[in-house]
Amino acid sequence: MAVVTHESLVMAAVFKQEAHKLIDALPDTAGWEELAEQVETILDIEAGLADSAADRVTDNAQVRREFGLR
Repeated sequence: MAVVTHESLVMAAVFKQEAHKLIDALPDTAGWEELAEQVETILDIEAGLADSAADRVTDNAQVRREFGLR
């Protein structure tokens, strides 16, 4: 059984607020696909920020060398 803490309740409330904001920002004609695309974008950004915070990044110059870019 999972332990419910004050912190987990606050995080759940914030998540729900952000989900409502996301849905409210979509056009009235949006469907599930558009919602899923927005959620995927947010998850990708959060993953990138977590990688950056954990120093799991590649220097721009190194990437350019790998791909033969100037």
